[in-house]
Amino acid sequence: MTAKVLTGRKVFFIFAAAFGVVIGVNIMLAVQAISTFPGLVTKNSYVASQSFDRDRAAQIALAWTARAEVKDGILRLSIVDGAGLPVQPDSLKATLGRATHVGEDQIPAFEFDGEAHVAPVDLAPGNWNLRLLATGPDGTMFRQLLAIYVGRTT
Repeated sequence: MTAKVLTGRKVFFIFAAAFGVVIGVNIMLAVQAISTFPGLVTKNSYVASQSFDRDRAAQIALAWTARAEVKDGILRLSIVDGAGLPVQPDSLKATLGRATHVGEDQIPAFEFDGEAHVAPVDLAPGNWNLRLLATGPDGTMFRQLLAIYVGRTT
């Protein structure tokens, strides 16, 4: 039985194939990351920073707390004031979507039931974000990003 000789040519092809796989996987992952990124949060962070402290102080003064959950296909958004009483904002806009891409974004059609804002949703299991924008009685903007986990139903 004769042993095969490991030549320099074979070693080169082994290294080239290994590096080719690594580079190919990196390119594929980079393309996926770029194609699923939802984009900018703000167009100009410097301009946004100029009113950040003032906006945050006004929002804190509202003393609102927001919580959201999904149960049996119903999104329930509770906004309460400092006394724990339900709040119905002057305006309410929300986008429900994944943190990593905008392909599954939804705009819930909320209705106020006297205690909370409810809307039917059809969500796949996993992590979801509710990006909330509400207006207080004095025009103060209330912004929240609420994380929601939807478990598997079996």
